Amino acid sequence: MPPKKLQVAAAGLGRMGKRHALNFLNRAPRAELVAAFTPDPEEMQWAKQHLEPYGVTLYDNYEKMICQPGLGAVVIGTATSVHAEEAIKAMEKNLHVLCEKPLSTDIEVCKSVAEAAKKRPHLKVMCGFSRRFDESYRDAYKKTYQGLIGRPSIIRSQTCDKHDPSGFFVAYAAWSGGVFVDMAVHDIDLTLWFFGDDIVPKSISAHGITAVQPDLRKYNDYDNAVGVVEFHNGKIAYYYCSRMMAHGQEDTTEIIGTEGKLTVNGNPQSNLVNFYHAGGITREVPAHYYGRFEMAFVQETNEFTAACLDDTPLPMKLSNAVKAVQIGAYLQEALVSGKQIHFDEIGRRIEKAQL
Repeated sequence: MPPKKLQVAAAGLGRMGKRHALNFLNRAPRAELVAAFTPDPEEMQWAKQHLEPYGVTLYDNYEKMICQPGLGAVVIGTATSVHAEEAIKAMEKNLHVLCEKPLSTDIEVCKSVAEAAKKRPHLKVMCGFSRRFDESYRDAYKKTYQGLIGRPSIIRSQTCDKHDPSGFFVAYAAWSGGVFVDMAVHDIDLTLWFFGDDIVPKSISAHGITAVQPDLRKYNDYDNAVGVVEFHNGKIAYYYCSRMMAHGQEDTTEIIGTEGKLTVNGNPQSNLVNFYHAGGITREVPAHYYGRFEMAFVQETNEFTAACLDDTPLPMKLSNAVKAVQIGAYLQEALVSGKQIHFDEIGRRIEKAQL
């Protein structure tokens, strides 16, 4: 008798949705992609070419897809605005859920997803933070946990995209939640991992500029932003987000401890080739985030599948996905308002007297 496989449906076939679908189709031995949904005609044409010939049933209606007999899980890669609604509907059909980040740009909606999952503890519900599945970040975490850098005290982490002059990010800013919720949420999640998810912010501040895409101002967003979060346990996180890198994707993290430090991707490169020539030495870097984290997404696919089939714990808490968006939203508020936000020891927001 062949081993049981997890039957998976893919919701949304945009840039990230396609990658999730193909990972479950081709790179997850214990999973079987059986269905896919998209309301977009161009994405549907792609699916007819790349999915349907391999036995994947295509739908232009999400509710019909999640009613397909035998389905066990849904991977959600649709627009952020419908992540929460689709995740909850899947849970109501007794399906496991892997959802792209963020669950929502609205913290109360994020909480509603977490509450729905809490009512169904037999289901595996995970928000995908790909960096937790990256071998380099896992090695850095292991070294931190082993005490090799002493007590981790400062994190400096950045998400920096290659400049896209097409105007995509300007249109995207209308519903992305802002640069911190959209980009730094990965860096915030790393902070919760390396510092512990019980950390409580003490103060949050942020500053930004529109250096290359001034049209972002109409959405109260920026193409470069810096945020600082001070925590009550004496730790600090520093975040840098940028959408104007000329050379390519540069996602870098530095964990500074009392007895040493660790850097991840401190010298970004797409491979181990250095080109030595009359003009100097050239080292190419990935053009986009998938060039850096492709194998992390594959690992995420397989670990989620294993948790569903074997009823083992997921590698991260859903509550962290809520907390990451909350901190990101506070950073965005500080960025737009220009004011520092303060919190007491149990996380309640407080107003400090101005001298």
